[in-house]
Amino acid sequence: MKKEKLEKIRELLIVVDMVNGFVREGAMADPYIAHIIPTIEKMVNEFLSEDGKAVAFIKDNHEEDAREFLRYPKHCVVGTKEADLVDELIPYEKFGYVYPKNSTSAMFAPGFIPDIDKMKNLERVYGVGCCTDICDTNLFIPLQNYFDQMDRDIKIIVPQDGVETYDAPYHNREEWNKKAFDFMNQAGIKLVKEYKREGK
Repeated sequence: MKKEKLEKIRELLIVVDMVNGFVREGAMADPYIAHIIPTIEKMVNEFLSEDGKAVAFIKDNHEEDAREFLRYPKHCVVGTKEADLVDELIPYEKFGYVYPKNSTSAMFAPGFIPDIDKMKNLERVYGVGCCTDICDTNLFIPLQNYFDQMDRDIKIIVPQDGVETYDAPYHNREEWNKKAFDFMNQAGIKLVKEYKREGK
């Protein structure tokens, strides 16, 4: 298991917000989301074990006075357990590229786009994590737009068994997943029921 150099990466797995604050504890957590962890862990293991593959971990991390808290309950504050990856993924963190973010889009996370630009051999991006209709779509759709803008022929693939959103009286899980998938599909992102290694 190793951290692949940026210029050698052909396939990148982006794991979005699989932190305790959205899965295990706190005002924004939905324990149901944990059901995608085994799928994600399996993919992480593969990507960190094969040449030309790498993993990027996106972590929601906010200061106490984050502007986002005007719209959402306080969550994932820096230095708290909520801001840490779920326990199952922590052992892999040191082998991946880590991007803390202070908004619902990792596009603006420090270092993210500069690192993407350095991945000169990148061919495919796989996207997993939560929440499907918020932080996932707010990354994968603009990232597809960015690749188009830069005329880079890079596929973004989202395995539907590797993403999930939360459920609430005002937020029906199935309905919002469907909306998110429709928007991703319209943006040119490839949706697959489950992840399969390329060529398998």
